[in-house]
Amino acid sequence: MMRWLVALALLAWPVAASEDIADQYPGSPLYSKPVEVIPHVWSAIGATAPPTYENSGHNNNLSFIVTGDGVVVVNGGAAYILAEALHDEIKAITDQPVKLVIDENGQGHAMLGNSYWAEQGVAILAHVDAAHEIEENGTRILEGMKRYNRDKAEGTFVAPPTETFEDKRVIEMGAFRIEVLHLGPAHGPGDTQVWLPEQGLVIAGDMAFHQRMLPIFEDTIVYDWIETWETGFEALGATYVVPGHGTPTNMAQVRRYTRDYLVYLREKVGAHLDGGGGLAEAYYVDQSPFAHLDTFEELATRNAGRVYEQMEFE
Repeated sequence: MMRWLVALALLAWPVAASEDIADQYPGSPLYSKPVEVIPHVWSAIGATAPPTYENSGHNNNLSFIVTGDGVVVVNGGAAYILAEALHDEIKAITDQPVKLVIDENGQGHAMLGNSYWAEQGVAILAHVDAAHEIEENGTRILEGMKRYNRDKAEGTFVAPPTETFEDKRVIEMGAFRIEVLHLGPAHGPGDTQVWLPEQGLVIAGDMAFHQRMLPIFEDTIVYDWIETWETGFEALGATYVVPGHGTPTNMAQVRRYTRDYLVYLREKVGAHLDGGGGLAEAYYVDQSPFAHLDTFEELATRNAGRVYEQMEFE
């Protein structure tokens, strides 16, 4: 009973995140021990800091669903060592085999651990755009991980997905209907959401943030992300949200720090443009309502600059 009360409290209230919190699971390469978000759905919550040697690159959420007829893992992880550690946790919970790994996108934290799962003979599913990103940039991403993870990168190689999808893949496994979705352009190529309609839970991937500031990449089109959110993601009506980074929460929290942040930043940059402001000053538009988020110092100015570049010729 206490475990479920704690879980409900996490969903009802924002939980402070900090880049200064030490590793929460010293006995494992994982940053934290997996928690059961709702019955049979687990997630190992990563650090809300950038990837480091200390957190082994575990700065995103590694989730899994124990279906009754096998386990579905969401995210390969940032390194072989993390995927192996997650599998150890799964084997301590159930004797059901892992039958499928789903990559939430083509970034390193989602796919470099595919190397471990590929060795286990597990099928790996990704969106076609994420698969393309892995093919094009996988070696560069791997080399970047090796620089910070050093000896912890041992065994990791680029293992491409064995299966791809375009808009939707429905998986009926055990007691679960699992809908693997690409709702539209958002944070990056091949963004994937895993929707459990009967449980009202979405494993959102990098569609949704709430404890750390979201990054806007060169290929992130903010206007499209907002549209995808409003026409696709919000329409799911999820009760429970496991974001790409940070603790499980609800739709109101991720809306506030994802959709509302993107709208706010476009408004601020738009006003700056209307006043004849240039790029140099755009980096410093007021983002103080979001200054408490982790990674604010690393990302806020870069985000503003990229929004300016996108809006300059709209």
